[in-house]
Amino acid sequence: MKTRTISALAGLTLLGGGPLLGQTAEQALADPDATAQGDVSVTIYNNSQALVQDVRQLSISAGRSRIEFPDVSARIRPETLSFAAAGAGIVEQNFDFDLLTPTKLMEKAIGQTITLIRTNPATGAETRERATVLSTAGGVVVKIGDRIEVLRDDGLPVRAIFDRVPTNLRARPTLSVTVESDRAGSRPASIRYLTPGLGWSADYVALFDEENGTVDMQGWVTLTNQTGTTFHRADTLLVAGNPAGGSNTSNRQRGSTMRPGTETANREQLGDFYLYPLSERTTIANQQTKQVSFLDVQGVPAQRRYAREVDWLTNDERSINVSSQVRFSTSREQGLGDALPAGTVRFYQRDAEGNPQFIGENGIGHTPMGSVLTLRTGDAFDVLVLAEVIERERISGTEYEKSSRYRVIEDGKVVREVEVENAKTFWRTTMRYTITNAKPSPVEVQLAQAGLDPYWWARDFRVVLEDIVGRQVNAGRREWTVPVAANSKREVTVVFEGRY
Repeated sequence: MKTRTISALAGLTLLGGGPLLGQTAEQALADPDATAQGDVSVTIYNNSQALVQDVRQLSISAGRSRIEFPDVSARIRPETLSFAAAGAGIVEQNFDFDLLTPTKLMEKAIGQTITLIRTNPATGAETRERATVLSTAGGVVVKIGDRIEVLRDDGLPVRAIFDRVPTNLRARPTLSVTVESDRAGSRPASIRYLTPGLGWSADYVALFDEENGTVDMQGWVTLTNQTGTTFHRADTLLVAGNPAGGSNTSNRQRGSTMRPGTETANREQLGDFYLYPLSERTTIANQQTKQVSFLDVQGVPAQRRYAREVDWLTNDERSINVSSQVRFSTSREQGLGDALPAGTVRFYQRDAEGNPQFIGENGIGHTPMGSVLTLRTGDAFDVLVLAEVIERERISGTEYEKSSRYRVIEDGKVVREVEVENAKTFWRTTMRYTITNAKPSPVEVQLAQAGLDPYWWARDFRVVLEDIVGRQVNAGRREWTVPVAANSKREVTVVFEGRY
């Protein structure tokens, strides 16, 4: 019987053959790029999970038979498998994930005899010896005649030749199913399964024109395949959303906000998710990152924004640079007109010579159409804010009123009632915010005081004096829009009274 040989370095580096076992090892050796996949459709979610549907034309025997599906994902979730073929039902399934590698090949050869070929570096002469593999724990130990030898990975020209490929090793991930068929013949057979390792995200390139107040936006879908398998000419559908069991892909950073919109994008929806189909079939190679364009709009109105949020009773030792932000809308009226999948927005701005330069980036979550995005790009060099507590005084004594009564329940029965004293201490706090602008142009700074209502009982709160009329966003936050002239400084004083 003629035996096949596969050459490998004793240091476990495969030299010959390449991928094995498509439908058979011989077919794979003849064409390493061949695939047993059929008509492949891939639906990819944001949580690095994908639904793979593969329809293959197979010859199925009558009665019970075993069918192999090579080239499935190496990270397939076997419990999610669905098989369908006319007149046939699945009886049993197996997933062979022990893949052919130099290490595995040597491990499976323990107790067997292989051939070692040594090459003399000086003369090039080859010497062949038969060796029995004893162990691969921490290195390859072999027995050659009456001596025991350790094969070292020291770069010396030594090759190991194996007489055969172990039947339980696969060159490609393979799913096998046992089916019961009521007839023989060729017919379409489909498998459908979930797999991790295949994900996508959105990346955005935004060219900001500060002088004209616009931004040009390009959106790219970034596909990443770490399944261990290439999907050939796949009909690819992307789903924007987080199905149950997925992780939140939002990576918004401090200093950025999103005011949700109420417009519906002109895209197909699946339940509560938006669908982003790729216009053409594409091959998603294993260990590959691929980008496909899905958005390209120009002239979306946008503006620069400077902002700082101050925590309650902040007393700065030095002035703090404000956040530099870019604000724009995703509404149809403003020209962008699309729902934006979660991803990263990278901003560029042209220099004096007209060359786009990177000015910062930030992440967004899934953003409905019509939303207003305010994205922090970094810290402003020339615009700073100094927050100071100028004065803090008690404006009333401490009173106690027994207004809260609680019941203590043990084993389902009320055992006693207790009264809790609620302290009522009022304070007057004077804050001063000093804004400096070293830019040659005027700016507006969005100043926010947070922490005004940090506790559930601190409801007695008011502003008794402010240099600029502010806006109460909620119980714990007040904001002011402060215009500051070029190359100047401005102070804003605010007096708060409350029970905190």
